[in-house]
Amino acid sequence: MNNLFSIFDPSSMLFNLHLNWLSSSLIILFLPLTMWFTHNRSSIMFSLIMNSVKSEINNLLKSYSFKGVTLIFIALFMMILFNNLLGLFPYIFTSTSHLTFNLTFSLPIWLAIMLYGWINKTQHMFSHLIPQGTPALLMPFMVLIETISNIIRPLTLSIRLTANMIAGHLLITLLSSSAPSASLIVLSLIIVSEIALLVLEFSVAIIQSYVFTILGTLYTSEV
Repeated sequence: MNNLFSIFDPSSMLFNLHLNWLSSSLIILFLPLTMWFTHNRSSIMFSLIMNSVKSEINNLLKSYSFKGVTLIFIALFMMILFNNLLGLFPYIFTSTSHLTFNLTFSLPIWLAIMLYGWINKTQHMFSHLIPQGTPALLMPFMVLIETISNIIRPLTLSIRLTANMIAGHLLITLLSSSAPSASLIVLSLIIVSEIALLVLEFSVAIIQSYVFTILGTLYTSEV
């Protein structure tokens, strides 16, 4: 059990560099496929997903001054989605199962929102610390609670994605480790369970990238 989480550790090294992290750049190989003149079914499905995400982001922002932010969040959604899906393939390193990788997305977004809000809209940011209708006695506690909730936002974003990606991979690993010594009936049940878990992980990979993007958009819309 001590080595159970070692399946997520980078193992390929060259010149003291963990080459497993290069799997995050595999998205570059898939981007030219979206530029083909004749679209296939996968590119059409991908375009439908992107259009639906774009409409959701625009509905949440509701401001023409945030047009560039829509492109940023769509690119963020693509990056997380491809890394989640590629991690389901054998012998491909799952970057999104590491907290350091996810913090590189959530921390700059949160820091940019906080700096922009407190520098340009200070009064608006102060008003967010106290919800409307709060009694005067509870105002100091609400300010403290809202401040803590704002500070931990990048951690909650990254931890949510990391925990969901680790949980499914661990279940698949635990089931597959008991397969060599299992009987034929148990082995067939394990195979069916593995297929069901793989389908579940596929949906979790899409949902978690969507949740990460939508929560980041909600935090931006507050400013």
